[in-house]
Amino acid sequence: MRDFTVQFAILTFALAPVLARAGGNEVVVVYNSRLPESKAVAEYYARARQVPERQVYGFALTTNEVMSRPEFHDSLQIPLARRLDSAGLWQFALFTIAATNGQPERVIRHVAASKIRYAVLCYGVPLKIAPDPDSHESGNTNLPSQFEHNEAAVDSELAWLPLVEMKPPLTGPMPNWAYGATNPAVLNPTNGILLVARLDGPTADIARGLVDKALQAERDGLWGRAYFDARGLPKTNNYFVGDEWILGAAQIARALGFDTVVDDQPETFPASFPMSQIGFYAGWYTGDADGPFALPKVEFMPGAFAYHLQSFSAATLRSASAQWCGPLLAKGATCTMGCVNEPYLALTPNIALFMERFTIAQFTFGEAAWAAQPALSWQTTVIGDPLYRPFGKPPMELHQALTERHSPLVEWSFLRLVNLDLLRGRSPAYLANLIETTGVSTNSAVLTEKLGDLYAMENKLSSATDAYERALNLNPTPEQRIRLRLALGDKLQAQNFTAAARRNYQKLLEESPDYPGRAAIEEKINALGQKPPATNPSTGH
Repeated sequence: MRDFTVQFAILTFALAPVLARAGGNEVVVVYNSRLPESKAVAEYYARARQVPERQVYGFALTTNEVMSRPEFHDSLQIPLARRLDSAGLWQFALFTIAATNGQPERVIRHVAASKIRYAVLCYGVPLKIAPDPDSHESGNTNLPSQFEHNEAAVDSELAWLPLVEMKPPLTGPMPNWAYGATNPAVLNPTNGILLVARLDGPTADIARGLVDKALQAERDGLWGRAYFDARGLPKTNNYFVGDEWILGAAQIARALGFDTVVDDQPETFPASFPMSQIGFYAGWYTGDADGPFALPKVEFMPGAFAYHLQSFSAATLRSASAQWCGPLLAKGATCTMGCVNEPYLALTPNIALFMERFTIAQFTFGEAAWAAQPALSWQTTVIGDPLYRPFGKPPMELHQALTERHSPLVEWSFLRLVNLDLLRGRSPAYLANLIETTGVSTNSAVLTEKLGDLYAMENKLSSATDAYERALNLNPTPEQRIRLRLALGDKLQAQNFTAAARRNYQKLLEESPDYPGRAAIEEKINALGQKPPATNPSTGH
């Protein structure tokens, strides 16, 4: 155990908290007073995060996902700004803008002091603002034609609420001056940005569940595996930046010690891919949730972040099957982001930047989401508890807490350390021996599977086979069980144990009768039935 203890000390230093975080006193909660479920979600969140009752506001809004520009202005934007002002949560002051480029000097009012930084919009608050054909602005004529429209996500339009009295143009995107911020304190209304997120989804129960899962992951840690789905685009492709962001996020996950899978083929992950125990997912580019995410059950870990880059990924949040955000939330993701309308790639969230701020820099979800967003007054919606901060505890402290509670999640702490040691150059043989001799894998399918992987890296196929078979008897999750069966079959075939491989694949189909890759497995079984078996006297295979 000594080696693991030393590595925990190193990791604790590397991920030491940068500053203490405030809680619910920095939040205003907004709900739709015409929808009882909206108020119920607001009250639930306020209790969970100890938001003062005087900072929970109801506004009479349409119960549709889309609202008109005049309704947004008259029923939500201006009333919210006035409530913040009258409650003393914001203090406005006069500010003089010097004359430049032929523009006269002018005096404006903006937020000079703020007691809050976050706004949480609850289920039932409209999602997007419809185009306003009656809005004609002359001050934004230098925009490229594709940006000359004024529809927007409600979240993104409210994000610049501290500047509401400046009356900026509504056509096109507004640059986010906080993009790339390295200090979370910069993300403040006094700097012109309100951190807006929503508790939303196909149902009010799903929206409320986002709070529970965030709190659970803050207590127990965000664990699991990381999956990244790039497209394999060449650097000369105009859309390569999307791949670059996703691949960058994958590098961060791997550097943090997560088991990380990267797909760089043009297609998304197939439904037959056994995507188990998801802690992080980012990919692109299909219209509706597909592959593993279209299956009846998806194995999201508590606190999981999932994101799919697609122009209309959040065109609606009320559907559990259309687009991406609604299905991801319905299947168990804790937080996500999406676009309500065409954003154009350069103005979508930089997912690599988000990943770094959320994990290494330990920003809250709301801070990381808006630090990674190049534009305001545009198309992004941010879904999840903005106070959610799963990487705020030192790793050793978290590990000890899990151990004291006899939590099965402690296996993920050990897995992280094994992966970090691999990155530092420790041999797979050394780490396999460490796992075996310390006994940390005795009751863990996660660590016993890793043991098999380590043996496979050393080409010790017999030992890998034994480890996978042991893991199958340690209550793996359904998708992990499929992956173990596939890995075991591969290793048995490599040793020419055809009869044992055939039995293994037959067992896979018995255990998982609805497996989407059934046809391919049946082909393997048939092919193996035509090969003479080999026998290993020591194993009986």
